[in-house]
Amino acid sequence: MQLKRLFSTDHVKGTRNYLNTQKKYEILRTVLYFSISLSLFAAGYIQTGSRGNLLSIVAVLGCLPASKSAVGAIMFFRFQSCPEQAAAEIEQHVRGLAGLYDMVFTSYKKNFVVSHLVVCGNTVCGFSADPKFAENEFYRHIGDILKMDGHKNVTVKIFTNLSRYTERLEQMKALDAAEKETAAVTATLKSVAL
Repeated sequence: MQLKRLFSTDHVKGTRNYLNTQKKYEILRTVLYFSISLSLFAAGYIQTGSRGNLLSIVAVLGCLPASKSAVGAIMFFRFQSCPEQAAAEIEQHVRGLAGLYDMVFTSYKKNFVVSHLVVCGNTVCGFSADPKFAENEFYRHIGDILKMDGHKNVTVKIFTNLSRYTERLEQMKALDAAEKETAAVTATLKSVAL
C-alpha cells in the first residue's frame, strides 16, 4: 500500500505534496541503485575470490547513476512542501483556477520556493511560506524566463501572507483569461521548476 501511494499522482510536478513525495522517491531510487551495485560487486567477489573481475567494473559503473540519484535526494531534502494548513485554506479559494503546488525555481544565486502558484491568463500569483522570500529577485528571475519563452506583459506577485493571497485568489476568479495563454505560461513555469 505504501509503495502504491508513493507512485500515485503526488509524484507529478505541481501537485500537492510533490516535494515530500519526490524526497521519498529519490531516497528509494538511490538505495535501490546502490544495492544493485553492491550486490554485483559481492557476486563477482564471491564467484572469483578477487575484486579484479568484470562484475566489479559493472558495479563501479553502476555507482554513477546511484550517485546522481543521491545528489537529487540531497537537493530535494532542502525544500518543504506547502504546509497542510495553508494547503487546506488555499483549496477553499482556488476552485476554477489553474494552480500548482510545491514549485521550486532555481537561479545562480538563490532558490525560490513557492508553496502554491496560480496562473490566470497573463497574471501569475503565488504564496510562499517563507517569510524571507526574496520577491524582487524572484520577479527579475521569473520575468526574464517568461520573456525568453515569448510571454509578454505577464505580471507576477508572490504573497507571504496567506490571507492576502486567498483574497487575491478570489479576485482572480473574476478575471477574463485566455485558456491558451494560461496553459502556455503554466507549461513554462512547470518546465523551469525543480
